[in-house]
Amino acid sequence: MSINQITEECIVTYKNRLSPWCIIRPLPNLQRRIVARFRRRNDAESHLKILRQLVPNAPFAIVFNPTPDEPDCNECRAKQP
Repeated sequence: MSINQITEECIVTYKNRLSPWCIIRPLPNLQRRIVARFRRRNDAESHLKILRQLVPNAPFAIVFNPTPDEPDCNECRAKQP
């Protein structure tokens, strides 16, 4: 893994931490798909309202996810050569 790839992973992780409110779509087998991320719950609620109008039969939910599943930057630093 190159240093540029490691840096990109850290930037994505940091950006995701800035936006902890997520709209998710539940999938079978207790899985979920993150549809969008927001900094404020109010923004997520507004976006969810529009999603429900555009796709009325699909289930969506708002969740607070302060720690995304991506690796922590400390892990990224440990991967550096």
